[in-house]
Amino acid sequence: MTRAANHLAALESEAIHIIREVVAEARNPVMLFSAGKDSTVMAHLAIRAFYPSTPPFPLLHVDSTWEFRSLIEFRDAFASKHGLRLIAHANEEGRAAGINPFDHGERYTTVMRTEPLKAALDAGGYDIIFGGARRDEEKSRAKERIVSIRNAAHAWEPRQQRPEFWKLYNARLAKGQTARVFPLSNWTETDIWAYALLKDIELAPLYYAAPRPVVERGGAFIVVDDESRMRFLPGEQMSIRKVRFRTLGCWPVTGAIESDASDLRSVVDETLRASSSERQGRISDGEDGGSLEQKKREGYF
Repeated sequence: MTRAANHLAALESEAIHIIREVVAEARNPVMLFSAGKDSTVMAHLAIRAFYPSTPPFPLLHVDSTWEFRSLIEFRDAFASKHGLRLIAHANEEGRAAGINPFDHGERYTTVMRTEPLKAALDAGGYDIIFGGARRDEEKSRAKERIVSIRNAAHAWEPRQQRPEFWKLYNARLAKGQTARVFPLSNWTETDIWAYALLKDIELAPLYYAAPRPVVERGGAFIVVDDESRMRFLPGEQMSIRKVRFRTLGCWPVTGAIESDASDLRSVVDETLRASSSERQGRISDGEDGGSLEQKKREGYF
């Protein structure tokens, strides 16, 4: 085994250990699944953890109603291929009210992502919620434990986190508490791509370079996934560029990068040479003065 393969094997072993250990203490677990690269790798790890049985929990996708259409297609195909139960939840009142990322900024994230997530977790009565967040993504995630305790309102309080010595994970919960669990905490973006390459994991096609219709806005390329709902600014012109994504969110607020990386091997090579964070593609992270940490304190994943 090469050093890189040994490194990935250690990360895989740790993640599978976390999933198994926490499920053993869970009453009603669930795994969040956005169909992005991190949640896809996490779902594959869960499949490996319980093979030949299927994972003893469903996948939950919170649909903002502004997801990339091809991502929804990939989500459904993935669940069907692996025999996994998929629950999709959206805020239908928000949809009917026309809440959107163009007009409503931070309120859109709260109404169409945070609130429906909390509603779906409450409706399902889930106590353990697996998520694909990694510590290298963003500074607030860097200080979060693998097992992150949330109160009855699903809020995160950084000063009340539990110690995690010797890879011992305490998922015991008091009344009203839930736990967000992050098996990929110690992975990096490069680890995700390299593991997908090593295990031949199929990822959403948006991660690979292809000619796509874009507008240039705020130094980023916004792929026009639905021209009928796109809000063009004065003077904006749509053009075709060869782009791909390093991170995926709602299409009006997620920036693509120009690239020729059309397969996993070239994506790994491009990632190793990158000088900027993948999170820079999330245009919504700091809008309206908000921060990811504040969103997490309010119940965002």
